[in-house]
Amino acid sequence: MVLTVTMNPAVDISYSLTEFVLDTVNRADDVTKTPGGKGLNVTRILSELGEDVMATGLIGGKPGLFLQEKLTQADIHHHFFPIQGETRNCIAILHEGLQTEILESGPVIKSGEAESFLQHFNRLCRPFDVITISGSLPEGIDSDYYVKLVRLVNGYQKKAVLDCSGAALTEVLKSADKPYVIKPNLEELSQLVSQPVTADSQVLKKLLCHPIFEGISWVIVSLGSSGAFAKHGHTFYRVKIPKIEAVNPVGSGDATVAGIASALLHGLSDAELLKRANVLGMLNAQEKVTGHVNLADYDKLFKQVHVEEV
Repeated sequence: MVLTVTMNPAVDISYSLTEFVLDTVNRADDVTKTPGGKGLNVTRILSELGEDVMATGLIGGKPGLFLQEKLTQADIHHHFFPIQGETRNCIAILHEGLQTEILESGPVIKSGEAESFLQHFNRLCRPFDVITISGSLPEGIDSDYYVKLVRLVNGYQKKAVLDCSGAALTEVLKSADKPYVIKPNLEELSQLVSQPVTADSQVLKKLLCHPIFEGISWVIVSLGSSGAFAKHGHTFYRVKIPKIEAVNPVGSGDATVAGIASALLHGLSDAELLKRANVLGMLNAQEKVTGHVNLADYDKLFKQVHVEEV
């Protein structure tokens, strides 16, 4: 079973426009409203894979109720912790092949709520085999909060897959409590090692031996349309993917996390894990709706992904 954690979820609102013009009225051709936030994208894709998954995190207000109702309608299990603040809305305007986003920062979490969620999480996570922790922390929560979540996961000898960036990720990597998997992109990797980073295999191989990554079983570096580079233990892999027609790449990293969690759950080989993760990322990019995959092309793409040990 997989538990997904989204500390700062959102109602994702997508407006499709033929043309977006400033300082005038714009009428949307199509509108979608879905449960959003990186962890909930992971949740949906795991559900579409047929995995036993539950979502948790912080929710509040009418947007929070909407979010829960939509998950229930999709037969997705959830057990959120209620807060006094209101779950945020995040707006994406799709226009002329571009995407303009307007993201609310979200509620300010009270210290008592943050502490109570740790207790809630501690009770909740015990039966799960893999726990994914995704996205930003809302205001009011200290940057070392994910350290506490990872510590609880490790205490039950479960596997934590952490997908975050900035201070929250740095705090975890500085701590003694390491997640099982992290999934930085090149920009995030550059920030972690405080130097420019290229996609060259030898450069990445050297960088992933940096002391900051010690104790982490899997470091999977997303290279976007160029695939991925990964380190598992002392073994390094280059992942090459086919060219695809991307419709909406938003959420592809979350689809990749879903693939990692699913592969860990089923004990797949290194190559199979990397293939599943990358195929799901590509399938998400081919869909209009964020956090959704059409599995009809899964096998075809799986055969086109090449994993090489380097």
